[in-house]
Amino acid sequence: MEWYDFAVYGYFAGVIGHQFFPSDNPAVSLIAAFGAFAAGFLVRPLGGLLFGRIGDLVGRTRALTLSVLTMAVPTVLIGLLPTHAAIGLAAPVLLVTFRMIQGLSVGGEYTSSLVFLVESSPHHRRAFSAIWGVWGAGAGILLGSGVGALLTNVLDETQVVSWGWRLPFILGALVAGTGYWLRRNIHTEKPVGETKSPVLDSFGKHRLSIIKVALLNVGYGVSFYTAFVYAVTYIKEIDKLPGHVAFNLNTLSMALLLVFLPLGAWLSDRIGRKPILIVAGTLLTFGAIPLFHLIHTTHPITILLGELGFALIIGIISGGIVAANVELIPTPVRCTGLAFAYNASIGLFGGTTPLIAAWLISMTGNPIMPAYWIAIGGAVTLLTSIFLIRETAFIKLD
Repeated sequence: MEWYDFAVYGYFAGVIGHQFFPSDNPAVSLIAAFGAFAAGFLVRPLGGLLFGRIGDLVGRTRALTLSVLTMAVPTVLIGLLPTHAAIGLAAPVLLVTFRMIQGLSVGGEYTSSLVFLVESSPHHRRAFSAIWGVWGAGAGILLGSGVGALLTNVLDETQVVSWGWRLPFILGALVAGTGYWLRRNIHTEKPVGETKSPVLDSFGKHRLSIIKVALLNVGYGVSFYTAFVYAVTYIKEIDKLPGHVAFNLNTLSMALLLVFLPLGAWLSDRIGRKPILIVAGTLLTFGAIPLFHLIHTTHPITILLGELGFALIIGIISGGIVAANVELIPTPVRCTGLAFAYNASIGLFGGTTPLIAAWLISMTGNPIMPAYWIAIGGAVTLLTSIFLIRETAFIKLD
């Protein structure tokens, strides 16, 4: 539910750009809207430090519970926010502020849930247990895409632009109640090997582990936010297909991603993290450009094939990376260290990807440029997997 809240903005970036960042040039409005999208990611490392510190010092449960309201309230406020035409400059300022508060929540939410799942699972099923955290995030983003598909199929373009885009945000009010209901009875033991200074220790004696995990996640972040968030805008603005077609294709490909995720994790528990990550990094590095050529067409079936290729690769890489992220961080700083490493990587490279992709196309006129950005990210993950990380699948978690 929290990831539904966070991701739904990306699906309506085009409409939000016109409403809150008006410009004579539609590309400028879109880039500005994706800039606000990126702002929510850029503060995620701070949210990671905040909620991660709570998780390491007070407990995993408290961090998971506090993040719920931090996400739900600003989401509903975005849905109720007056546009630039009504209140002028205050509209985009408030919009960016709400996105940043959402980013603080996600910064501690996602990684704290992965730590909880890995630490609570049998050693031979750590990836398969943790993948359901990724699955939940993917399901939330899928729900956002599905709501977008429903709206664009039921409402006409004028209605979506006028008021329809607000409905998915207002539905975010369900998050607070759902999150509290799910987490009120979760109890975890205090972490073993506690530290009184998890932030200082993360940047001190454990800094190399933080750097390795951050580099490992670059390819995942870039590919995911290109294939499943920016793709909707790309199909509408570049391929010139109707909005409902873009949402339908994205929703279907994300649904299939949810099938691939547990399969990737199952393989990871059996053959190890490194083989999975090396294969996925190779596919991402050398397959991004051909797959993006499939997406850059006017034929929905061909576009779907390109998106399914990315779904398969991301499903594989998720299976290897989800448990490795937790296993590579020492126990005393596991919440804080992972939260900062993951969110710094995803914030700097994943969350900015829609902005960078739109900017690259605008500056070069080449509609395939986002694929080169994905290939670079894939190469970072591939080289990190080969040279910088150890195999962690078959050792006992300290």
